[in-house]
Amino acid sequence: MTLKTRKYDPARYLDSDQAIEEYLSATCEDGDPAEMAHALGVVARARGIADLARRTGLTRQALYKALSGEGNPELGTIAKVAQALGFRLALVRMAELHRSAA
Repeated sequence: MTLKTRKYDPARYLDSDQAIEEYLSATCEDGDPAEMAHALGVVARARGIADLARRTGLTRQALYKALSGEGNPELGTIAKVAQALGFRLALVRMAELHRSAA
């Protein structure tokens, strides 16, 4: 009997608002724009890309491209997607990040 495996997809495990919030928080901690865009893309797939496209006014193809981690989406696109997913962008002082982690 052959063991069948499939590629790991974090979207399969983002089944609650708390899981999504923790995933985004952990992924966005270092501030890498490509990772942040990719993380939003994973959440978008977990929640349904078609619904997100409708809520943002962007096409599914534009969302896939912008949130792939390969593209370079505009800040406005990231903010629009975050808002449609129930989040907002915020700037946090670096020192506060280090203090809260301790």
